[in-house]
Amino acid sequence: MGKEFNSILKGKVWTFGENVDTDVITPGKYLDDLGECKKHVLETLDPDFPKDVEEGDIIVADKNFGCGSSRETAPEILQDMGVAAVVAPSFGRIFYRNSFGIGFPLIESDEAIQIFEKNDEAEVNLETSEIKNLSNNKKTTGKEIPDILMDLLKSGGILKQLKNELKARYKAEKRKKKN
Repeated sequence: MGKEFNSILKGKVWTFGENVDTDVITPGKYLDDLGECKKHVLETLDPDFPKDVEEGDIIVADKNFGCGSSRETAPEILQDMGVAAVVAPSFGRIFYRNSFGIGFPLIESDEAIQIFEKNDEAEVNLETSEIKNLSNNKKTTGKEIPDILMDLLKSGGILKQLKNELKARYKAEKRKKKN
């Protein structure tokens, strides 16, 4: 969460099918203890994920990733576990909004799921939406991230962006009063 923005992401790929629900990402029975919840993230789809996910890993999924209930914890816990980004043809609307709100990158791509297998190495360029499979040299381009959302990613999320804007306004007002 306190990381510097990097537009080029490289990492090991985890693949998932369609309609990955927020209840599967963050199982409800563990929400009272986020430390315990991390041990069960996506485990019903891939039991290895919670114990083997590493900093910089990238999730490549099929359509409608993050559908279901409005769990703010779903993108937060993925980001906290080190997932660098999620690539999928589409996302649940609330998951999408919550992700960009905390500065967690999502790339929409219809083709990415077809060119990756679990454990492939990926490179994702957030500025150009180019997605490369470094293991088999295949590549595709996803949908461009809108400028306003790219600004949120660069700021680290909406709260950090607002904080930076308020600081800038305060400094400008202070200078104005000095003169």
